[in-house]
Amino acid sequence: MNDARDAPAARSRLFRERGFVCFWIARICSAGGHQMLGVAVAWQVWDITGSALALGFAGLAQFLPKLLLMPMAGNWADRFERRRLVAAAQALQLASLLALVWANWYGSPTPGLIYAVLVVNGVGRSFEMPTSQALLPALVPPAMLPRAVAMAASAFQLSTIGAPVVAGFLYALGPDVVYGVASAAMALAVSSVLGARPLVAQARMPAGRSAWRNFVEGLGFIRRERAVLGAISLDMMAVLLGGATALLPIVASEILHTDAWGLGLLRAAPAAGALAMSLWLARHALHRRVGRLMFGSVTLFGFATIVFGLSSTLWLSMASLVVLGAADMVSMVFRGAYIQLATPDAMRGRVGAVNGLFIGASNQLGEFESGLTAAWFGVVPAIVLGGVGSLLVVVLWARGFPELWRLDRLPQG
Repeated sequence: MNDARDAPAARSRLFRERGFVCFWIARICSAGGHQMLGVAVAWQVWDITGSALALGFAGLAQFLPKLLLMPMAGNWADRFERRRLVAAAQALQLASLLALVWANWYGSPTPGLIYAVLVVNGVGRSFEMPTSQALLPALVPPAMLPRAVAMAASAFQLSTIGAPVVAGFLYALGPDVVYGVASAAMALAVSSVLGARPLVAQARMPAGRSAWRNFVEGLGFIRRERAVLGAISLDMMAVLLGGATALLPIVASEILHTDAWGLGLLRAAPAAGALAMSLWLARHALHRRVGRLMFGSVTLFGFATIVFGLSSTLWLSMASLVVLGAADMVSMVFRGAYIQLATPDAMRGRVGAVNGLFIGASNQLGEFESGLTAAWFGVVPAIVLGGVGSLLVVVLWARGFPELWRLDRLPQG
């Protein structure tokens, strides 16, 4: 079978699945709202405080709910109807965005208020992430899941490209305008996901057991599946150490001498690379040597981070971030498809919750780590050291997880 020739037909079939289309639209809107929130909060906190550590606390405020609530989130994703649970989680994020609109209408919010709202937003994200991951396999036939994961990732990246640029322009009109547009996008996400009808009935987990015990079952599954554990932890450690994007407001203003518009371009650059890669992966599905491909992508991620840290021009910084985003997308699509295909449906929510906790650690906790190291060593050393750390992780994980290194094909589902 010629994969390149059959790929357009496969994508066409994906978009004939009404549930997947609604999911895809909801993904764009939810990701767009979240990205606009990230740009506005980062710039506003930097304006108010001028502190790298304060930017790190913004990431920590979003991570702590994931750390505390992921056991419950995974339990609920396997126990309740996933479509409605995703909608409820997005509605909570909508409420947090409206709170920021209100706060900015009546003056400049304090950093403490912004952090509090980010905690509420993080609660919604804690439930949305594992539940939406578990919902996707029910919207498409199993053979189409790797391409569906890539197309869902492309929806995320479309928003991640456009939303930061839009937010950068809108911020000139005031942060309340950015939060207002983000609220409208999140409201559309809620209505769209409610239209995503699954193809098969959900295999629900019976009631009566503790959320923590169910979460431990998900941990046990990942621990037994060494290749899954290696994939999740490799990505987590690489992004945790190489989380340069948390420092973009400082890089934009202090090193590249640009404004909110330039920050929007920098925020969009990783997404541009990720979008291009996700579209390529949707056309060319992962077939052979997938484990080594993941190690190669994380290696490229580390080198791109080092180049970004050493750059002093906007174009080189954007180019390195494009490469960084493309490399990260390879591991993200691999991890998403592999986990869903290797996990029984009745356990997908709990395994997704563990995966979400790892992702949250790499993203939000990585932002805190980047802010802390930048406060200690300076912005450039912090970014370069993070890239070097990512390369060291590749070497250690290749030795510690030979099952992942030798993995040749994805499961067939």
